[in-house]
Amino acid sequence: MTLWDRCPAFLAGLIGRGIAGSRTPAMHEREGAECGLRLIYRRIDLEVLRLGPEALPELLRAAEWMGFAGLNITYPCKQAVVPLLDELSADAQALGAVNTVVLKDGRRIGHNTDLTGFAEAFRRGLPGAARDRVVQLGAGGAGAAVAHALLSEGVGCLILADTDAARAEALADDLRARFGVDRAVACMDLAAAVAGADGVVNCTPVGMAKLPGSPLPVTLLRPALWVADIVYFPLQTEFLRAARAIGCRALDGGGMAVFQAVGAFRLFTGLEPDAARMLRHFAELSAAEAAQSPGRT
Repeated sequence: MTLWDRCPAFLAGLIGRGIAGSRTPAMHEREGAECGLRLIYRRIDLEVLRLGPEALPELLRAAEWMGFAGLNITYPCKQAVVPLLDELSADAQALGAVNTVVLKDGRRIGHNTDLTGFAEAFRRGLPGAARDRVVQLGAGGAGAAVAHALLSEGVGCLILADTDAARAEALADDLRARFGVDRAVACMDLAAAVAGADGVVNCTPVGMAKLPGSPLPVTLLRPALWVADIVYFPLQTEFLRAARAIGCRALDGGGMAVFQAVGAFRLFTGLEPDAARMLRHFAELSAAEAAQSPGRT
């Protein structure tokens, strides 16, 4: 038996649609090796498998049978997975969305590391940013996590815009119940909301390599705004490119991607990962992909 064979072993995975470009598997496997683990991380791509969220019960059972330590969950399954779990962390309960499932002792425990991941990225990437009024685009599973993070980080009033107006209003109701009656509102007029805002955060999938474009008319941007995007493939979305071109402070989705993975790694393995090392690895992956596809930086 080799020394490698004696290392603790973990099997983890990611369930989502269109996740071929995800850097999460490489980040987990690299950090596992750095920590002396045999960590194997697999993509379970609903697009490749030609499945929808309705397959989640079978996928969770299969993961349990195969000895997975846990699963990350991404679009479009973060809310659909909740009823299938035995227990939720406080954050996941508050959000009604899960991005990390720990499989242990026959139980499925849901967590949300998107919240803490975005909060850490925001603190590091936009220090001192004005936050009286912020417009958030998207009120889905990731949007709920970012909204809670923004209000926890001191945003005075969060204005939620979504293509599904009822979803934006439902999230605003949840936020008001937790943070106060004046802290969140559903957007009625996007142009007016952006005109009066300090910052704009994109929590929609618009801007991803598979869904190019900007989540709002770039003519609404102005230099005094700061902007943030949770999309990280590509890091330089059309939205961020337009904002930077006119002088906006801008935060890409890389920090959130790394810090949510830091939290998930901790939950899967029980070990403390090196966040700085994971940030460096993410940057290396980004640089390599940019070199291969110069148009998608």
